[in-house]
Amino acid sequence: MRTLRRPSRPAVRRLWITAVTAAVAATLGAAPLATAAPAVPLAPQDTTAAVTRAPQPYLFNFEFNKHLRIAGGNFTLGGRVYLAVKFNTGRIAFERTVFAEKRLFIPGGGISVETTIASPCAPGNNGYAQAYDWSTRTWSPRLPVPICVRFD
Repeated sequence: MRTLRRPSRPAVRRLWITAVTAAVAATLGAAPLATAAPAVPLAPQDTTAAVTRAPQPYLFNFEFNKHLRIAGGNFTLGGRVYLAVKFNTGRIAFERTVFAEKRLFIPGGGISVETTIASPCAPGNNGYAQAYDWSTRTWSPRLPVPICVRFD
């Protein structure tokens, strides 16, 4: 095989580089596609380890301004959340739709709703609170709460 000698003049050198570049591009463009190496997968094939479930939403309660307040986390950030406080019989004592927001020390989207239910009550839980995340279509677990009932 013979080695080509590079020309010494700059104009001839540029012409020679252009010709060689065009010849290499034509050769690579005419190569059959069947000789390409098989694609390497970017993700692992074991999907059981790669798939994780989103954490389940949760609720907690406390007293604020002499009212029952329900708060929770792990909701879709910016998503609609339906909150219902019901008696154990299923009758609704309070309901409201809110949007989950970023809250300090609460993972995911958090909610905090002050209900119209008086608090504190006599000991014992006669109801429960539950929230529905419209984005993920999941209910939070039931949170047992006391619902004060007036007797006058």
